[in-house]
Amino acid sequence: MSKPPVTHLDDSGRARMVDVGDKPETSRWAVARARVEMSAATLAAAKAGDLSKGDLRAVAELAGVMAAKRTADLIPLCHPLALTDVQVTVLLTEDPPGAEVEATVRATGKTGVEMEALTAVAVASLTVYDMVKGLERGVRITDVRLVEKHGGRSGDVVLES
Repeated sequence: MSKPPVTHLDDSGRARMVDVGDKPETSRWAVARARVEMSAATLAAAKAGDLSKGDLRAVAELAGVMAAKRTADLIPLCHPLALTDVQVTVLLTEDPPGAEVEATVRATGKTGVEMEALTAVAVASLTVYDMVKGLERGVRITDVRLVEKHGGRSGDVVLES
C-alpha cells in the first residue's frame, strides 16, 4: 500500500493549513465518544446533585458544545467552521460506574467535523473530571474516539454502531 501524500507540509517541509477553497460544500457530520470511569460513591454524588460545582451533566454538556465551536483555536491546522448543530450528551451509568460522553457535530462546508466532535467529547470528559475531582482523584478518562463521519470526498466512515 502506498503512502498517502503529506498534505499539511509546504515545499520546504513547514506545516501549513490545507487550501480547501476549490472543494465543494457538502453536508458533513461526525460522532465521537469517550468514557469517564469513577467509583460508585462518586457517581452517586453526581446523580444526587451533591457536587459543589453544580449539575455535572448540564455543565459538561455545555462545555462540550463550547469546545466544538473553538476547535480551530485549539488544533493548529484545523479550519474554522460554521457549525450548524452540536449535540453533547453525558449519560451517567451504573455498571460500570461513570459516564458515557457522546457528541454529534454537523456543518455544511468544505472540510469535515470529526475534530470538532472529538474536541467536544474530550472537553466534556475533562469537565466531568473537574466536577468530581474533589471527591475522587482516581477518575479516569478513557476511550476517546471517532465513531463515525459522513460527507465529503472520502465518504462515510463508520467505526462503531
